[in-house]
Amino acid sequence: MAIHKLDFDEFDEIDYHLVAIHTSLEDYRLAYFINQKLPINLSIFKDEIHINIKEGETKFSRFYYFDKENDISWNLIQNKNKVIQQKNETSQNLFSDVNMEVATKVYLLPEFKKVDYFLKIENIEEGLLTQMQLLLNTIENISTAYNVDTNKIKSKNNLIF
Repeated sequence: MAIHKLDFDEFDEIDYHLVAIHTSLEDYRLAYFINQKLPINLSIFKDEIHINIKEGETKFSRFYYFDKENDISWNLIQNKNKVIQQKNETSQNLFSDVNMEVATKVYLLPEFKKVDYFLKIENIEEGLLTQMQLLLNTIENISTAYNVDTNKIKSKNNLIF
């Protein structure tokens, strides 16, 4: 009888590239400018990325495009969002029994707190990746765009969708 073994290290392989984008643009405007510079057509993806943390649940917007000709998958993902909590203040003062909203910043990848968006690209060649990165840096409202070393990502599970 033959014994079949599964090596779980095979499932740990990272088969995507991650480009960090620093910008003050809204997500839909950034997707528009990326579509203008690159031969892709990012569009809003109805299934947002849900993250549960101790402060509550939040959603990160996601724009998606699949290039059938080259078999490349493109995801533009928001990195920063807020969780709004309701706190009831029951102290004996002028503002007693007041509901307060407290906003907490939440990050998809907390180790990259200064990054506004990530462009996750699956199945892209190195040469095309470098060319794409140069084109992204020509967009006027993007401060900088650069490749992220995927080995430095601690919260890789947040990028599984």
